[in-house]
Amino acid sequence: MTATIDPGRLLGNLDTLAGYTSTPGSGVTRLAWSEPWRAAVACLERWGAAAGAAVVMDAVGNVIAELPGADMAAPALVTGSHLDTVPSGGRLDGSYGVVAAWEVLAALQDAGMQLRHPVRAAAFVNEEGIVLPPFTGSRAVAGLIDDEELAALAPVLEQAGLPSMPASIQGWDRVAATVELHIEQGPVLDAESIPIGVVTAVTGQQRGTVVITGRTNHAGTTPMAMRRDALVPAAELVMEVEKLAGPGGCEVATVGRLVLDPGAPNVVPGRVEMSFDLRSVDDRLVLGALAKLRLAAADIARARGVEIAVVAQPATPAVVMDSFVRNTIEAAASAHGLSTRPIPSGAGHDCAIMSALGPVGMIFVPSMEGVSHHESEATPDDALVKGAALLLDTLVALDAADHG
Repeated sequence: MTATIDPGRLLGNLDTLAGYTSTPGSGVTRLAWSEPWRAAVACLERWGAAAGAAVVMDAVGNVIAELPGADMAAPALVTGSHLDTVPSGGRLDGSYGVVAAWEVLAALQDAGMQLRHPVRAAAFVNEEGIVLPPFTGSRAVAGLIDDEELAALAPVLEQAGLPSMPASIQGWDRVAATVELHIEQGPVLDAESIPIGVVTAVTGQQRGTVVITGRTNHAGTTPMAMRRDALVPAAELVMEVEKLAGPGGCEVATVGRLVLDPGAPNVVPGRVEMSFDLRSVDDRLVLGALAKLRLAAADIARARGVEIAVVAQPATPAVVMDSFVRNTIEAAASAHGLSTRPIPSGAGHDCAIMSALGPVGMIFVPSMEGVSHHESEATPDDALVKGAALLLDTLVALDAADHG
């Protein structure tokens, strides 16, 4: 019997997950390790058990559901995405790939179909990086969590009521392949009326924080020439970040957050904290942009008489998708009569981290008008169903090909 996706179950489960939010009526806010996240985890545990899968939560909060393979020695085929969202985000980013992964397990169970490889569905924790630096879950299973990050994780997990942290985290063994299904989060597929994007590479990403320290003072009594206003150099740095995406630079460069201290209208700001986000599929361009940012910060600090510290988080390198997995996705799409387009991903994804454990591939479905990270994020139901069906067929084809 051939396994097939149940459209009603898939779409209904997406609706259910969308209800787990701390901001009803204003998008989906489901931060990692929060109460809405824990409620969503409980839902996944029920769905996994109903599909006959073994379901566990690991030391950092990843939820993993697995169906055994016929070959006990075969490495797992992995699929999934993340449960956490940005504040007031959309209902599909991450959640779609998680629900589709659980639907794959249910479809195999419904058909009484056992693959040679184990099939592992994963809901990775803290992909968005709102609570802590991003990709906590996928970096944990890839063995990339160090002692310093373990120490930062411990109080977060304790507050969430999760078990005590171990002294170290054991990564997974090598996997046969990882395939992640996701909405595009960009406008290309929708604009070109193409149902499936086959991702070529996931962007490299460098995030961090710039802290500008001047002197807090009275806005009415401090002469302009005698000020050490932290916001003015911050404004100059925002413009410098924009220039980093110019000719010869990285593809995109963003300042998404500015925090003023004390933040009062009649006080000269004495401290400003600003974020930066640099991305390119060429890691050299990201490194070059970070170096230029540091130089610009030093020049502005000297000129303005302030202190500026540029603190970079660990970089996420660009990852090229495996050619065999890409070809398998394209062949499965062709069998469904779906046209495809090669497309790079400007957003980071857990599957890029999973490349440390084996070959990876990624499937995109269209985002209407390219909207994501917003409550109006949407994809037509039929496109969601087609994407999930393609994911299932891709995993079955990879199992038969024994890639990895």
